[in-house]
Amino acid sequence: MTTETKHVTPGTDGDPHLSRVLKPIHLWALAVGLVISGNYFGWSYGFGAGGPMGLALALIPVTIFYVTFILSYSELATAIPHAGGPSAYARRAMGPFWGYINGISCLIEFVFAPPAIALAVGGYIHFMIPPVPTVTAAVAAFLFFIFINYLGMKTSAMVELVFTVIALAGLAIYWVAAAPHFSLARVTAAPLLPFGLKGVMAAVPFAIWFYLAIEGGAMAAEEMVDPQKDIPKGFLSGMGTLMVMGFLTLFLTAGIADYHLVSAVDFPLPIALAQVFGENSTIVMLVNIIGLFGLVASLHGIIVGYSRQTYAMARTGYLPKFLAYVDPKRHTPVWALLVPGLVGLGVVLTGQTAIVITIAVIGSVALYML
Repeated sequence: MTTETKHVTPGTDGDPHLSRVLKPIHLWALAVGLVISGNYFGWSYGFGAGGPMGLALALIPVTIFYVTFILSYSELATAIPHAGGPSAYARRAMGPFWGYINGISCLIEFVFAPPAIALAVGGYIHFMIPPVPTVTAAVAAFLFFIFINYLGMKTSAMVELVFTVIALAGLAIYWVAAAPHFSLARVTAAPLLPFGLKGVMAAVPFAIWFYLAIEGGAMAAEEMVDPQKDIPKGFLSGMGTLMVMGFLTLFLTAGIADYHLVSAVDFPLPIALAQVFGENSTIVMLVNIIGLFGLVASLHGIIVGYSRQTYAMARTGYLPKFLAYVDPKRHTPVWALLVPGLVGLGVVLTGQTAIVITIAVIGSVALYML
């Protein structure tokens, strides 16, 4: 397995490589930021699949899985601080073939998740500015954050930290606004499981959305200042934050609004609050605006993830070598950033958020199985 952080690409000057600039707070922000959009959109499709209690029941084993997974994953990332993350771990344990399969599974997850998030960004913008089409806004957001990533990891990490903190503050505002209006009767209204156990199973992909992509933090391992000390701190604090976020968002939303109204939209939190405060209320608009920060935090973070995974797989020899090119000035894997981004932009043009989420989840499940 290739473990070095430097790679010389033909046609470049000097010795371009990824730079070690990240600290625990940056990994926490990346781990939470990668996932925080899952609280702002996507998960509510699980209400349509299994009802509030069906989604809640699905979330329990999913949470247990992710806790145990991240405990193991942080150990692996600490022992093998490699930009390839899961691909590198599988290669070390099971050989090159399984390293390739794990890497491709990870790429499916990380290449298809950004289009889903970009479409949600477009949905939020369209909600606030109706003349702007959802897909147009989604494409613009995707291109903008590809550019931000091109500026280098130091800039990207700072942007991610700021957006994640703002997005978390937005969720806190939502929880505080929703809590006084919470009704347990709404959550437990008959039928408790409208689609039975089949509905619980159907809700699992949307429960996974509360945690999907947290593993992407491992792909920043080569850029940590002190991987052995910093990775466990960043990962475990991030996982704890996400657990609290997921359960609060699910139950408070189910307790303040008719779940049918939020089960098929890309902006469930503003819709839920609108049932209590009115569509044009200040609190609804505030959460809607801040919600954009949550979405772009995940969009931005996952772009970091797919670029590092693509770069590492190319450096190892799994993908064409040109994808391992690193800009000598910005230390950015340029082609690994752009090529998957073009694929993602093509997916955005389909406008099929729920289908794209399912594809991303399939990639993640294949990754977790290995």
